[in-house]
Amino acid sequence: MSDAAPVEFFPALTAASVGITHGFTGRVPALDVTAERETSLARLERAHAATRAEIGLGTHAFITAEQVHGAGVAIVEGGAAGTFAGVDGLITATAGICLGIHVADCGPVYLVDPVRRVIALLHSGRKGTEQAITTIAIRTMQREFGCDPAEMIVQLGPCIRPPHYEIDFAVEILRQAREAGVREVHDCGTCTGANVSRYYSYRVEKGRTGRMLALLALALP
Repeated sequence: MSDAAPVEFFPALTAASVGITHGFTGRVPALDVTAERETSLARLERAHAATRAEIGLGTHAFITAEQVHGAGVAIVEGGAAGTFAGVDGLITATAGICLGIHVADCGPVYLVDPVRRVIALLHSGRKGTEQAITTIAIRTMQREFGCDPAEMIVQLGPCIRPPHYEIDFAVEILRQAREAGVREVHDCGTCTGANVSRYYSYRVEKGRTGRMLALLALALP
């Protein structure tokens, strides 16, 4: 039996006309993650590493964001695996890098420009959405890589939604993408708070829980 976490894929990204690999891990059965964030992440690392290997990302440099509930984004150009401090979003045009974002109710936002071959992965919860991190990431991709929002794909993964949370930040994330000029905007529509047998939920489980892992990478030539 595989040690990997269960993983799901989004049809819009699977069908993208650019070589990308993506995934979104779910709850790992029978793994005790009733702990603070760093402890639960340490317990999940083996399963998450196995998932990366299983979907073909085992040899990629694994880059994550510190996730401070802000709107900062970083451009990743290469280097060893590690964590970018002070940001909630990562952008790269470099193959061989696997971007990773941990979530447990906040929105994982995938951005793909299949023409310029630029990708981004964002952590957008209530605070990050209020600060318009999706808009900032799209504008950064425009400015730094010449991306055209009309050619981009935006995919929102599972996150908490009403009535399990009082604010519908998912709707705002989608609105920000469309207002920035993205035509192809997708939402899986799944609420983490309503599906705790499948996902971790910070709100429902009162903070002592695991994290899902969003993954996105440009395929190696």
